[in-house]
Amino acid sequence: MKIGFDAKRLFCNFTGLGNHSRTTIDILGAEYPETQMYLYTPRLTLNPTTQPYTTRRNCHLRTPQGMVKGSLWRTMAVSREAQRDGIDLWHGLSNELPMGLKSRHIPSVVTIHDVAFHTFPDMYHRHDRMIYDLKWRYACRNADQIIAISQCTARDIVKYYGVDERKLNVVYQPVNSIYYQEPTTPNRKHPYMLYVGSVNSRKNLMGVVQAMASIPESVRIPLVVVGDGGAYKRQVMEYVESHRLTSMVEWRTAASHDELRSLYTDATLFVYPSFYEGFGLPVVEASLCKCPVLTSSISSLPEAAGPHAVLVDPYDNSDIARGMMKLLDSHELREQIGADSRRYAMQTFSPSVLATNLMNVYHKTINRTDNTF
Repeated sequence: MKIGFDAKRLFCNFTGLGNHSRTTIDILGAEYPETQMYLYTPRLTLNPTTQPYTTRRNCHLRTPQGMVKGSLWRTMAVSREAQRDGIDLWHGLSNELPMGLKSRHIPSVVTIHDVAFHTFPDMYHRHDRMIYDLKWRYACRNADQIIAISQCTARDIVKYYGVDERKLNVVYQPVNSIYYQEPTTPNRKHPYMLYVGSVNSRKNLMGVVQAMASIPESVRIPLVVVGDGGAYKRQVMEYVESHRLTSMVEWRTAASHDELRSLYTDATLFVYPSFYEGFGLPVVEASLCKCPVLTSSISSLPEAAGPHAVLVDPYDNSDIARGMMKLLDSHELREQIGADSRRYAMQTFSPSVLATNLMNVYHKTINRTDNTF
């Protein structure tokens, strides 16, 4: 099978959507080595992360060669390139589809990650919301099949775009292969809570530090924050300073997967009481590292965390504090939750399971459209 992928974010994005693109190619290549994957991107950023995808045996890089370049090529001209390559199926990895696939009889799948610009509109400029809505709507309307990365996202797609549920498939998001390795023995001489993610209002780091401030100093431990932000981060930092927590909060703007794996493994607990997530990848990463998870009881987070995590109401800081206390009070409980959560994550988010689920969607798409074209 020849599959065409929108690989712009694979080569140019080094956070969520880029990581998803790379891990998707990784698991498909590992589980289905006979599949030929054509990576279409309007531009390249080559570094140790992206370079391997230019030389893999079953990966074929495609960039603009004619007069049409950039976003125009990606949107308007790439379907012609896919037809020339004899693509059997197109997969839009990040919420978008190019124009012209149907007229060229190329079956298509699109992955929708979230609709956060609908659920948290204040985080987005009005112009950006309009652009995103047009792209998502076009993709949902024109894709032969839609992949949602969680049941929560699937419900949101139906709610905001009224799609036929028969087009919807839930395939969870894979994580970097390093997290599936057996965790090392944790070094917990210096206990700390860990938060990993963008520092914005949707992620609710303010709720974390407010809950932290409310628990007794005798049991309070430091918080390590891995992530960056703008105005909202400054608000959180002001709160931390005004409540004399400066020495208890360590800020890191970024970390490699090797560094993150060590941070997850050594952390006393992972805190992530987000208001809304398309999936909640850090929760799965923490679980795979046997780090006990405290996260939200809403959105997609119960799916990502599984039945063993401590779930709290993200709108209730006292509930977040109670969850922290529950985990801080019992070493045995933390060990049990960590072990159980890793087993759940290894089964539910296994690369072989997720690759099989993806391939099943591909075959279903091709078989259905064969009867249409």
